[in-house]
Amino acid sequence: MKKKSDISRSAMALKKRYLAEFEITDAAGLEILNEGLRAYDLARRCEKQIEADGLTSRDRFGQVRSHPLLSTLRDARAQYLAAIKQLGLDLEPVRSGPGRPPGR
Repeated sequence: MKKKSDISRSAMALKKRYLAEFEITDAAGLEILNEGLRAYDLARRCEKQIEADGLTSRDRFGQVRSHPLLSTLRDARAQYLAAIKQLGLDLEPVRSGPGRPPGR
């Protein structure tokens, strides 16, 4: 039985792009990429909820408070970017030879 992917379509598209541009073949690298993409998905979900609710709200005393998901959003973004950096995906992709990259 095929396991359903636990990442979104947009994260899967990113994964395919990263795998096409960079040579990630080892199990640890693939796991780091998957965890980074899970963090990417979490950040996107937080962004949607924050956009719907607003950046702030008032507590029961009428005091303005930051949205509680802002810290989760910050942490998820940091985790995604850390995974990208750890894998070296923030550097130039692997090329088959010298010269200009192929056009799109």
